Amino acid sequence: MARKSPRPAFESWGRYPKLDASMILLHWTSDFPLRPPPATRMLPVGAGRSYGDVCLLAHGTLLRTRGPGLSGGIDRLLDFDPSTGILCCEAGTTLGEILDFAVPRGFFLPVSPGTKYVTVGGAIANDIHGKNHHVAGTFGRHVPRFELVRSDGARLICSSARNIDWYAATIGGLGLTGLITWAEIKLKPIVSRRIQYTGIKFSGIEEFVALSERNAGSEYTVSWIDCVGTGNNFARGIFMAGDHDTKAGPLKRTKSMRLSLPVDFPEFMLNRHSVGMFNTLYFNKQRGKIKTGLVDYEPFFYPLDKLHQWNRMYGRNGLLQFQCVLPWEARHIGLVEILKAITSSGLASFLAVLKVFGEVPSPGMMSFPRPGITLALDFPIRRDASFDLMELLGAITLDHGGRMYPAKDATMTPAQFQAAYPQWKKFATYIDPAFDSAFWQRVTS
Repeated sequence: MARKSPRPAFESWGRYPKLDASMILLHWTSDFPLRPPPATRMLPVGAGRSYGDVCLLAHGTLLRTRGPGLSGGIDRLLDFDPSTGILCCEAGTTLGEILDFAVPRGFFLPVSPGTKYVTVGGAIANDIHGKNHHVAGTFGRHVPRFELVRSDGARLICSSARNIDWYAATIGGLGLTGLITWAEIKLKPIVSRRIQYTGIKFSGIEEFVALSERNAGSEYTVSWIDCVGTGNNFARGIFMAGDHDTKAGPLKRTKSMRLSLPVDFPEFMLNRHSVGMFNTLYFNKQRGKIKTGLVDYEPFFYPLDKLHQWNRMYGRNGLLQFQCVLPWEARHIGLVEILKAITSSGLASFLAVLKVFGEVPSPGMMSFPRPGITLALDFPIRRDASFDLMELLGAITLDHGGRMYPAKDATMTPAQFQAAYPQWKKFATYIDPAFDSAFWQRVTS
């Protein structure tokens, strides 16, 4: 059961668990190693966009690469070569800041998650993925080099040709191998801000899979799925595909209003009925089976970024995010089982995303993506019921040979983690002896 506790100075995006730690803001890449070192274990953190406890460390020292209010820290753009598209920046730089610099110059991120407020260090540490995983793989594949600084002062330049083992351990390494100070990112050229968009309604998992296969040539694909609907509405959704427009168009940013959620919603507002009504409206706002058009990249990639602090919709107790990947299997039994468990639970996921992971291998030793279908959901914390559901979904995932995403987890058991990531003991040999995290303590105890 979630217990009320004072709000800590630093929270993950899910706002659960609430763990306090001291914080040190790094202003320069030379600020680490700390002299003298703190008496507690350390963990580097960026903007705090991980959902669970992977960016938390109770009674430890958080090394902030990004200042409170998303300003300050080690967040500078260092160099850019337009002939290669390689940008060098410090680890606290956000993907949004890279876009602000790159898009007007005709370049775009090689891989992006559903928010642009992730830092580069966090993107590497969690080896993030996006709508183009089936063609581009994970973020780490597009990071030619980075500097890793250990607590003993060792500075390692890591790449696929130099310090290869540290390169693999740090990409997807949850921030535990040391502090990433700077990194290179290979950007991709574009000629317009616009995305050629196609939205297609579907009914059921089989139709989703068929649409994914039919649209495998599209660079970006993702689906919204209704996890509340039953009967004829079970597993209905909207499949979305997009490609960068090939016709030259505007590259400069247009002004857009960004709203902010000033207060926590009361607990009763997000429930099965309110989410069900929202899902029906969302599904029916697209009147026809297929919708096509040109859209700006901002609403296509980052629809939720327009609402600052949208996590407050879930109330002061926070939310639990669940993301799994399930390998391909006949009739997708595991995925259907998960969806039926959700509809039977009485709980509702306001945001549910379905996506196919491709065959492109991840470079990180502990990277989450693997070929199959990934499902991401979030639930408001409703005392024991939410945690019981997480336990059930985790068990179904493991039973069907899948695994969960550490960056979005707050409930995975040691047995679930160690079975899904059997390489964890090898990875543990690369952990900086002065580093730790609440997640690592939880899943390796």
